[in-house]
Amino acid sequence: MMSGSRSVAALAAACSAGFLWGTGALVVNLLIARFGIAPENISFWRFVIGGLGLLAVFGRAGLLPAFQREAALLGAAGSCMALYVLCWFLGIARIGAAVPTLIALCLPPVLVTLSAVLRGRERLDGPLALWLAMALAGTVAVVWRSGEGPLSQEPSMLWSGIAFSVASAVLYAAFTLVSGRLSQRLGAGRATTGLTLVAAAVMGLTAVYSPLSWPRELPPEAWLLYLGLFTAALALLAFSWGAARLSPTALTVATLVEPLTAVLLAALLLGEQMGWSQWLGAALMLASIAGLGVRDARQSPGDRHAL
Repeated sequence: MMSGSRSVAALAAACSAGFLWGTGALVVNLLIARFGIAPENISFWRFVIGGLGLLAVFGRAGLLPAFQREAALLGAAGSCMALYVLCWFLGIARIGAAVPTLIALCLPPVLVTLSAVLRGRERLDGPLALWLAMALAGTVAVVWRSGEGPLSQEPSMLWSGIAFSVASAVLYAAFTLVSGRLSQRLGAGRATTGLTLVAAAVMGLTAVYSPLSWPRELPPEAWLLYLGLFTAALALLAFSWGAARLSPTALTVATLVEPLTAVLLAALLLGEQMGWSQWLGAALMLASIAGLGVRDARQSPGDRHAL
């Protein structure tokens, strides 16, 4: 059984990753809206900078042999990490932000819980169903604002946008399911370094259809450094550390802090108003994270990541 202090630390690490990703959402919007930088370009440099930062810290002797031992799993997980972000962006480009964000955030906890139940690693009981339902309802309330624009009326755009969004959710769920196993085998630092380098290589392939370039102005350069060092390197390191100690369900729910952070920062920094439903959603999300954390602390560590 995981001690209470370790359970709290693991949950805090996963929530910290979600918090940093939430700050990154505002930065990405800024880079796209103000500086016209393509999302693929942002993702590529984010992973490159994060990978170089992680190499500087964890690039010691024995790193390459460790990567070679887990090459297949690292390649698959790193590709999933890069592609789920790209699919999310492609969904947003077709049908707006609200629906792709809800699909990309709400479907993964359901998928990883279903996977754990089918493999006998999680017991689907009343408390688990309650915490999961609260987390999803809270996420919908936080993300979906009144007055959201309608979906595209063009059928091809609508269905392709939904397809990309579902693909993003499936890829993120797959990444979550294997990240804990990688972190246990390699250690959080090495696992995160390998995943980030693979993701950078995969995003580099987007140069085939979208030229990659480094901005020549100081503000976007500084924001890209922030994205790479904090929302890639540090956030993914915290995520990997938590993934080795939490069940996939608790892990995915904890990272739902991401949209809550983005909404709160938009209210504080941009003057956007939060409605009562969003405050209620925030309360539901935080309660579900705490409830799943308590549940996780009572589980055997061996039940969490066997695939």
